[in-house]
Amino acid sequence: MINLAIFASGSGTNCENIIRYFASSELARVKLVVCNKAEAPVLDKARRLDVEAVHLGRSAFAVPEVLLPLLRQHHIDFIVLAGFLLMIPDFLISAYDHRMINIHPALLPKFGGKGMYGRHVHEAVKAAGEHETGFTVHWVSAVCDGGEIIAQRKVALADTDSVDLIAAKEHELEMAYFPGIIEQILKQNSPILS
Repeated sequence: MINLAIFASGSGTNCENIIRYFASSELARVKLVVCNKAEAPVLDKARRLDVEAVHLGRSAFAVPEVLLPLLRQHHIDFIVLAGFLLMIPDFLISAYDHRMINIHPALLPKFGGKGMYGRHVHEAVKAAGEHETGFTVHWVSAVCDGGEIIAQRKVALADTDSVDLIAAKEHELEMAYFPGIIEQILKQNSPILS
């Protein structure tokens, strides 16, 4: 069984979706949720689904002697960033090389990098007059949104689509496809994870 940790910063819709998807899986199980915001709804959502949820502020998150023992304590094999808004420290990238993925709400390499998260991304997509959007799953690297792309899913946009509608279309794709993409990545990498 592959033990997953999810890092999230916000409402936790993706986190909840992933926990539910793997709840009866024989491949993997979500064992831990880590959040950098004490009041984020994701913490309560995880706890209601019987997954341990831990708040680690920005300073604690950056300390290897805090974060790595927490992950070892829960025997975490693989990390999923799902709406996590802190940069990942080098020590964690090294410890979880090719065992940590991120989802980005745009079709990278477009609309990525510093400041490109949440609504900012969808506003940029609208301002650029894009005719499609989607999400990207990529390996986490030291470059913000710069890791090797693993998968993308796309949806068409109309010129009349509002920023809210663009966001809704993209989020619907995440809900439909992200857990299955995680499962495929785990299956492809299971020999090195187990």
